[in-house]
Amino acid sequence: MSRLIPTFILAFLIFLIALPSSILACPFCPSAGQTLVNEVNSAHFVVLGKMLKVNRDPEGGFGKGTTEMSIEVVIKDHPILKDKKTIILPRMVPPDPKNEIRFLVFCEVYDGKIDPYKGEQIIGKSEIPEYLKGAIQIKDKPATEKLAYYFKHLDSPDWLVAADAFQEFANSDYKDVREAAKKFSPEKLVTWLKSPTTPPSRIGLYGMLLGHCGQQKEHAAIVKSLLNDQKIKELTGLDGLLAGYVLLDQKEGLNHLSQLVANPKEEHYIRYAGLRTYEFLKEYHPEILSTDEILKRIEPMLDFPEDADLVIEKLRKWERWDFTPKIISLFTKDSHKIPLVQRSIIKYALCVQGYENIIADFIERVESDEENSDRLSDIKLFLEQERKPESSMMK
Repeated sequence: MSRLIPTFILAFLIFLIALPSSILACPFCPSAGQTLVNEVNSAHFVVLGKMLKVNRDPEGGFGKGTTEMSIEVVIKDHPILKDKKTIILPRMVPPDPKNEIRFLVFCEVYDGKIDPYKGEQIIGKSEIPEYLKGAIQIKDKPATEKLAYYFKHLDSPDWLVAADAFQEFANSDYKDVREAAKKFSPEKLVTWLKSPTTPPSRIGLYGMLLGHCGQQKEHAAIVKSLLNDQKIKELTGLDGLLAGYVLLDQKEGLNHLSQLVANPKEEHYIRYAGLRTYEFLKEYHPEILSTDEILKRIEPMLDFPEDADLVIEKLRKWERWDFTPKIISLFTKDSHKIPLVQRSIIKYALCVQGYENIIADFIERVESDEENSDRLSDIKLFLEQERKPESSMMK
């Protein structure tokens, strides 16, 4: 029953990683994928039950046969299930000797035959049936109402329910999350943020949500204390927490953010979280900080060799060519003679519009150096691929 075991396709993951961050819906959710509700909508029917009996096919070879499955709950109905208490799956799934494991099985029907293509193991009591039925009932409601429903399930003791509710946020448009968050419970979010059992991957989302529903005086102080906690600073969701601080208290939040990215004593990944927060403000909250002001605040990061390539790449994507003289000057600095940084400078130079004399001189110097000449050719090829329309790249 290999198709009932969740699989991850490497090529698809590489494709997702290569996508611009703005394509991923929620700014501070680390993943975006299919949710159970979407899976239910795509399936012909979905049932929950136990594997009862395996019937081997004596002529079908190793692993060939069928499994009789009980139907305890019908999540999504289909005429083929009419009055049935069991169904036969064309896969071999050994029953659980302890009778504790149930399966949530997603099926399609072709030519009157059942094809189970996805399954989730469920051990013990589960909230999945009620959760999915409730989600199906609201599937046509406004996005804000659906997010309110999923918010209530983010702390479900059933890990599959909690994970799926989080995935719904990850797939939602930020404008919908922002609107829905205004009615969320800040007290609940603070509890989650302070809890040692909260998955680190959720800190960013919870911090950002608190920024939209919290009170400046009360909750900004709480977020500040969390930001000063070294354990919290080391988590992957620091950027969302920083964004929440700015949303709660613009003056103090922006001051904290500015000091963080310019501090050479901070770890690289912490300053990078600050850079991501500025990117969030640029894309979603231009009313808080102008692009020019953001550029002033991230410019000091160019002087940090471990950060320079990331900043240069942002400036290239944003087509901010006014940094050309400074970026080109970094190429000959001993501290910045790092392959990643050198490549980012060359890539930036090949895209610059204007500054013809500076760029022509720089490219000539790069071409005259054997090592950098090869690097230049590779980068030119990369940029050609980057400029191709998406449709031609997917062929």
